Amino acid sequence: MQEDLQMLDEWIPEQMEPGTLFVLDNAAPMGDARNPFVAVLACPKCGCLGLITRAQYYGLESMICGGDACSAEYYLRDDEIEYRKPH
Repeated sequence: MQEDLQMLDEWIPEQMEPGTLFVLDNAAPMGDARNPFVAVLACPKCGCLGLITRAQYYGLESMICGGDACSAEYYLRDDEIEYRKPH
């Protein structure tokens, strides 16, 4: 599982490997006005692409992979990925 966040400067989906983040330009109109989608993140475990909200980007909310065979749950913490610890 990827633990370091990798930034992508240009939207090239083929270069989105697990743990890669691409920040969207002009993302304000996408999603909820109070918590819009601001980036695309490839799941650090399986690489499935998913939109993330402003709160998730700043580490205030967790993310759960939407892949068919993956259920990784994690937070962004600065330039790192922190996996949710099982209870």
